[in-house]
Parts: sequence; structure tokens; C-alpha cells
Amino acid sequence: MSTTTTLPAPRRASGPRAWPPLGVLPAVRRDSLSFLMQTFREYGDVAVYWLGPLRSYLVSHPDGVHRVLQEHAKIYTKDHLSYGMIRWLVGDGLLTSQGETWLRQRRLAQPAFHRQRLAALAELMVTRTEAMLNAWEPAVAAGRPLEIGDEMMRLALGIVGDALFGSNVEAHAAAVSRNFNLISEQFIDRFRSGNVLSPVLPTQANRAWKQALRELDTVVYAIIAERRRNSADRGDLLSMLMLARDEESGVQMDDQALRNEVMTMLIAGHETTATLLTWACGLLAAHPEAAARLEAELATVLGGRAPSVADLPQLSYTRMVLDETLRLYPPVYILSRKVVADDEVNGYRIPKGSSVDLSPYVTHRHPAFWPDPERFDPERFTPAQVAQRHKQAYFPFSAGPRICIGNNFALMEATLVLASVARRYRLRLTTGALPAAEPLITLRPKGGMPMRAELR
Repeated sequence: MSTTTTLPAPRRASGPRAWPPLGVLPAVRRDSLSFLMQTFREYGDVAVYWLGPLRSYLVSHPDGVHRVLQEHAKIYTKDHLSYGMIRWLVGDGLLTSQGETWLRQRRLAQPAFHRQRLAALAELMVTRTEAMLNAWEPAVAAGRPLEIGDEMMRLALGIVGDALFGSNVEAHAAAVSRNFNLISEQFIDRFRSGNVLSPVLPTQANRAWKQALRELDTVVYAIIAERRRNSADRGDLLSMLMLARDEESGVQMDDQALRNEVMTMLIAGHETTATLLTWACGLLAAHPEAAARLEAELATVLGGRAPSVADLPQLSYTRMVLDETLRLYPPVYILSRKVVADDEVNGYRIPKGSSVDLSPYVTHRHPAFWPDPERFDPERFTPAQVAQRHKQAYFPFSAGPRICIGNNFALMEATLVLASVARRYRLRLTTGALPAAEPLITLRPKGGMPMRAELR
């Protein structure tokens, strides 16, 4: 006699009431982070809502994150309208491409992020950071505040330019920041208002978008032209891309394809790291006990000298500060995917044609995995704590096959920069409190992070 086990039918998710034709877009427009958190708290690990005509599922449990990003990643694609809009900026680069195109681009770029290659870049990162800190001295002596966000953006852009492209783009930092800020603000405003049409009509907003994109393209094509004039293999990412040939046709990348990859790495490679470092500086200023412990570690490990790649294993608390910063303020705070086949996630039906939203900001605050989730506590990232926690309870760089190719680059850079800054200066918030988070393309501090630096 045999017995069969009947599995329960998948449930239908519930969620906030939708108001046609915009659905929940007005609530998202008012405060998207609050909307996401409230939806999770009221409707649980899988919730559904309508973003205009688009039915979306917010999946917040780590099991669901694993299902979408790793276990069934092939049916959750980047053929999503949000990535379609990102393509207006970066084209069909590594961030937005799919299938064989993405796989080929990933294989081409991967050697540039090999650990041995990254180790050779550490000295460059520290040298640029020390130059920034030296440039702070007049402001520090005069008691003038520094806009830490701007400082970190300029630094990270210089490091990415040197490390990946062998080009000094720091001189273009103001133009890159100004134009990316405009595009970022427009991107979010368009998405939240349901205006996802390509910016082709001659409206004022579209003209501003196109002008910003032209100025960014000027920087990117200048990098490519400079290398075309001297195409010797320098071992960096741009050399690898320029020298690579298609396996079947033998054709090398043209300038348009190179532009897409350079734009992707230039924007993604500096914006996220700079945002992480900005929040880390603010959180340390708001939590002096953590700052004191960090300073004690730096005194023990470095003894007054600048950090090096050899110090990274000993800078454990420095890294824990950064990990906890990424938990509370993940620069990429939401990931969206299109569902191309029916699936079941955490016992809920996810139908083909809908979309799934995964929010590190929300999952990093899931109380089942993060006790007292709003509290800043780097001790959450001791090896023992990490080992006992669900792997996908924490995914600031995404997960699975599409995990960020530059995650190790970013973490090494952030660790060396934070150690260099805290070794020399103690930073104070000019307002006495952390700014609110502003969800643009990345999760930035609203109004910036003005701080005063004091010599240690």
C-alpha cells in the first residue's frame, strides 16, 4: 500500500489597496522606504501591490531571496522596466545585459577583479586617500565643515578611473557628479510617477536628461580615445575589454560597446562605494563608542602608519563597521526582476508576467534575523554571528550568478579608505544627527553629510 503526500496549494499574496490607474505609486512617491517597510510589516514575507499596471511582489524573507536570485534565477530576469530605464544611461552593459551577452561580458571583465589584481591596487587606493586627507588640512585648521559625500564621490571616482581604466578622471568629478545627480533624480521621479517613456520628446526635462547624458558621454569617450591612442595592454579592465575578440567572429568591441561597459563601471564603481563610506562616517560620528573601538583597532594594527593590503585581515572591526553600514543603508536598496514562468515563493503563487521586488533595506531589518534591527551594532558581523545567520538575510551586493562583480574591489577600497580617514581624523556631524535616507538610484543621505574634522 502506498501513500501520497498532497502539498498545500500555493496561497495568494495580499497587500495594500491599489487605486486605479496608479495603484500604490502615490504612496511610493511620498516615501518609498516607509511604503516598503509598512508593506512588509502589515502583509508579511510575500506581499503584492500594483505599480500602475504592473503587478509586483515584495519578497522579504531570505528563503525567498535565495529562490529568486539563486535557486530559480533563470526565470527572474532583468527584462524589467526599471532596467529598461537604466539602459537609457548605461546601454546594454554588464549591469543590464542578459543571457549569452551577459555571460560573455562577465567572463571578459572577471580577470580585472581577481584577488591578486585587487591586492596590487591597494597602494593606489591609499595614496589617493592620503592626498585627499592632506587637502582637508586648510578646512580643518579653519574649522570649516566638509561635505563628506562630495569628498568621497571625488575620491572614489579617482580610484575607479586609475584602477579600472588607467585614466585620471578626477578632474571630471564635478561634471560626473552633477550630471549623474540630475539623471538619478529624474529616474526616480519618472518611475514613481509612472512616466517610463523614453526621453525622446523635446520637453524641458528630456532636454536636461539628454544634456546630462552628453556630458557623461564626453568623459567616457575621452577615456576610450585616450586608450585607443596607446593601446598597449596595461592589465586593467579597459585593456581586457579592448583586446578581447569574439570567439566566433574574431571582432573586437567597437566604441559603443566599450562606452556601455565603461559607463557602467564608472557610475556603479564609484557611486555605491562613496555612498557606503559617507554613511559609515556619519554612523561612527553618531556612535562614539563604535568610533573609539575602531580607533583602538587602528592604533594596534597600524601604529600610526597608513594601512596596506597586508593589514586587511587584522582590520576586522573596521570591516564589521562597513558591513553594518551596508545592512542599515545598502546603496542598492531595491532589486527588481520580471517573472517569465509561474513559480512559488515561500508558499505563495508568483505568476508569469508579474515582477518581484527584493529590498535589502527591508530584509536587512527582518526581525527574525536581526534583533533590534534599527540599532547600529557592528558586532552582528563577528564570524560566529555570521555563521549562524541565513546567508540571504544579508545581500547588499545582490546574490547568485548576478552578484556584483566589483564587491571585493568595493570592500577592499572602503576598508582602506575608512582606516586611513579614522587614523588621522575624528569626524563630527555638524547638525548633531544623521540625515534621513533619500532613495534615489542609490540610498543617499538627504541634503548630504556635512561634517567637521578634528585631528586625532
